[in-house]
Amino acid sequence: MNLKALFAKPYARWQIAREQRWQRHPEATQEKVFRHLVTTAAQTAFGQDHQFDQIASPADFAKLVPIRDYEELKPYVERIIASEKDVLWPGVPEYLAKTSGTTSGAKYIPITKASMAEQVKSSKMALLNYIVQRNNADYVKGKMIFLQGSPVLDKKGAIKMGRLSGISAHYLPKYLLKNRLPSYQTNIIEDWETKVEAIVEETVAQDMTLIAGIPSWVQMYFERLVARTGKKVGELFPNFSLFVYGGVNFEPYRQKFEALIGRQVDSIELFPASEGFFAYQDRLNEKGLLLQLNSNIFYEFVRADEFYSENPKRLTIAEVELDVDYALIISSNAGLWAYNIGDTVRFVSLNPYRVIVSGRLKHFISAFGEHVIAKEVEEALSVALKEAGRGAEVVEFSVAPQVAPEHPHALPYHEWFIEFGQEPADLAAFMRAIDLSMQQQNVYYKDLIDGKILIPAVLTKIRKGGFEAFMKAEGKLGGQNKIKRLSNDRTVADALTPFKDL
Repeated sequence: MNLKALFAKPYARWQIAREQRWQRHPEATQEKVFRHLVTTAAQTAFGQDHQFDQIASPADFAKLVPIRDYEELKPYVERIIASEKDVLWPGVPEYLAKTSGTTSGAKYIPITKASMAEQVKSSKMALLNYIVQRNNADYVKGKMIFLQGSPVLDKKGAIKMGRLSGISAHYLPKYLLKNRLPSYQTNIIEDWETKVEAIVEETVAQDMTLIAGIPSWVQMYFERLVARTGKKVGELFPNFSLFVYGGVNFEPYRQKFEALIGRQVDSIELFPASEGFFAYQDRLNEKGLLLQLNSNIFYEFVRADEFYSENPKRLTIAEVELDVDYALIISSNAGLWAYNIGDTVRFVSLNPYRVIVSGRLKHFISAFGEHVIAKEVEEALSVALKEAGRGAEVVEFSVAPQVAPEHPHALPYHEWFIEFGQEPADLAAFMRAIDLSMQQQNVYYKDLIDGKILIPAVLTKIRKGGFEAFMKAEGKLGGQNKIKRLSNDRTVADALTPFKDL
């Protein structure tokens, strides 16, 4: 008898029942969080600079605390790195999470002891909720793998610093430590290809039951397993029952995963970031992720189509609507205040509040005024794959505008760079399905096609292994790095040129 599995189900039911209390009063929960955050940080440097003692409501907060991105928060972070206390949150952060930056290189996101506890709690609740949903805790009996960055932490000033996944590796519950793979010695390998081979070596003969990571890198791990053994992943790991992922939409990968595994397995989606753990999939067969309103994060929402206007309206959870793309603005007990994380979300339920991640504010195509977002291209690819049948598989893709075709009389178009695991039988029909779906989803794109401003989407095939080689060339192979799915210029498109399938 496995004691972990035996006790996991009643423990999960107890914990989820406790969580459901705040879900019955979501607006009041957010008001409580808001008051706690502002009151606690009133005497910090940021709180004094922004008159937190004068803030009595979210409306006051919106007047006194402007929306910021990292560049505008950076002066406060530099004071923290210089060992100043009580800057953004009382005391000093426990960690600085290093993430990829834009204009200033790397970003260093503060993580306090309190905010890390919320990250851990939400991760745990996602897994416990799955046990309740399935009334099955079998995954705790076997080995679990978390494909993540190195847990070795550096220092920035006097503060420990690393990737979020590496920081999180230090917080796995003690009762799961014996189940966790890979080993510490393998997990600290920096070179991703070497690391994947070592993970294959360690896991190929194990009873793997749960596998977690960004889909593109888990797919690479699965491909190496199949190449090594000649067997499907599901045959190697007959008790593998749960895939946990976040960071990107899984749907474009689903058919390839099922082909590699040889069967379907349950999956749950998480929405974690260095800035906080925002949501998780609480219903296996329903769309959307449950927004974590009780995790000491105060949420504000700005309509994505108004975000860059002079004075965009900031909405609370009580004011949001269904099927609208919102920029996600957060304030938290990590000391982030009215912070723009860059993601856009769309509510698919208001009771409870569930969202999907619809894209990135800076990841779109609008070279001709069409404002295509990530959700639209991912949906179009999913539709085309379904129409093509189960034989078609896409490994990875990216889309960019071609505003100046080489032929002088050719019209511009959206160029789809796709690496196929297995090509559709009819590539022309596949691309027609993509373009038709895009037109159905985006009226501006349809108008451009109908008005002969654009021609329908054009396919550029990437050779097998091309996207992996591209990421390696960019120094972004493995870890938490993701392919940029949408670009409004040709930077990624031009960099993919050497990897075309000629």
